[in-house]
Amino acid sequence: MKFCYGMNFEITAANAALLRCAAEYLEMSEDYREENLIGRTEVYLNDVVVQSLEKCVEVLCTCENLPPIVEELGIINTCVEAIAMNACKEQLVSGLSALDCNGESTELKTGCMEWWIEDLSVLRIDYYHKVITSMARIGVRPDTIVESLMHYAQISLKSIGKCQIWNPARPNSNSGTTESEQKTIVEALVNLLPTLKSSNVPLSFLFGMLRMAIMVEATVACRLELERRIAFRLEMVSLDDLLIPSLRARDSLFDIDTVHRIVVNFLQQIEDEENEDSGGYESDGLASLGHGSLLKVGRLIDSYLAEIGPDPYLSLQKFIAMIETLPDYARVIDDGLYRAIDIYLKAHPMLSDHECKKLCKFIDCQKLSQEATNHAAQNERLPVQMAIKVLYFEQLRLKNALCGSSGDGFLSQKISSGVPSAAMSPRDNYASLRRENRELKLEISRMRVRLSELEKEQVVMKRGMMEKSGNGKTFFTSLSKGIGRIGIFSGPGGGKRRKPRGSEGKSGRSRRYSVS
Repeated sequence: MKFCYGMNFEITAANAALLRCAAEYLEMSEDYREENLIGRTEVYLNDVVVQSLEKCVEVLCTCENLPPIVEELGIINTCVEAIAMNACKEQLVSGLSALDCNGESTELKTGCMEWWIEDLSVLRIDYYHKVITSMARIGVRPDTIVESLMHYAQISLKSIGKCQIWNPARPNSNSGTTESEQKTIVEALVNLLPTLKSSNVPLSFLFGMLRMAIMVEATVACRLELERRIAFRLEMVSLDDLLIPSLRARDSLFDIDTVHRIVVNFLQQIEDEENEDSGGYESDGLASLGHGSLLKVGRLIDSYLAEIGPDPYLSLQKFIAMIETLPDYARVIDDGLYRAIDIYLKAHPMLSDHECKKLCKFIDCQKLSQEATNHAAQNERLPVQMAIKVLYFEQLRLKNALCGSSGDGFLSQKISSGVPSAAMSPRDNYASLRRENRELKLEISRMRVRLSELEKEQVVMKRGMMEKSGNGKTFFTSLSKGIGRIGIFSGPGGGKRRKPRGSEGKSGRSRRYSVS
């Protein structure tokens, strides 16, 4: 009204979008008057608002309650692009400040990031989604985007309390609309997460979002995406992160199915990486890149099983399914698995003998340490067959130790090295066998060369003996004739006196025997 009656008025970020929509509705264009209301609001938006990130955010907040015409006028897109561009400028300024100030620029950089990240948290989720998408397209750092997502989630999802997570039966004070909005926010934030290779999203944030997604019953695609991202770095996960509470009535205290899917995703990623790296079993490396991570995950899952074992509502089928997820070579020793099974047996004394045997068959007695073996041999909760098996392998271990200390150590080492280790993956076993095969072939080649050299030396020696064969025959002939003439074994009478000497010898021997 002030504009229509020629009175002075001020266009601000709070009323610019309102005036622009009203002027469009009233057709207050330049066709009827110079510097009409449409022109003046456009000048303010393009010259003043787009230069300031705060003013753009304020304009977007006013657009939330305006009719769809605000979208058609391009006000929202203009402010979104301006916010992304100003954030990119702030990023460049902070980078230059870091180059100038070195270590002292950390506080400045953090301060510059925090002020606009906090401003974006007041936007509605659909506007915020557009802003973050534009930032990622322009080139804002993924780490900065992750920081903004974390702050927005902390502000917008704080109404979901721990009491609701651990006690889903408690009535919720929020309305159905709020629950729907929270579901939309969770799904939108997960969709805005940067790619796995561009940024490392904190695991605590991923697990927090996963708990929120389960709480608000987000889509399956949203939860699977979070599980896939967690599985990508499962070896870095802590035990507390995996203890996700279950919201199902009359179910176990913890969400076993979610953890099971995460482990399956992890194993699938390990397999895909190995196939991409080697294209099969042709690698000669000592160990695969994923085997170290697999061993860490094996220890983590054993600890997880021990933690959920005391749950009285945990079924045997789920517990066994969790054990069967990991392959045998994921565990160097089975002490952790034995401890988890023992805890489960202690918490579930009503299991039948058949169920106990079914559970204990996953323990490899040959992979138990001395301490675990001693404990298992005296454990009354284990089936009798299991205790006998433990004692048998313990005796076998002692026998092998004694034989190895007194026998040929090198031979026993060769024999033991040829047996695939249970703590190695099939790909590692194959590489180890190929390496030992090459060593054996090299040793055989060396033996063949040595044998050839010995054969050559033998030929040379034979030739030397053949060259001196004439002189050798004359010498041996004269020597045999001389010995025949000497007659060492006969007296002066020749052969006639051999018999009396023989009788004397016999009588002499008989006299000696009689004396003795």
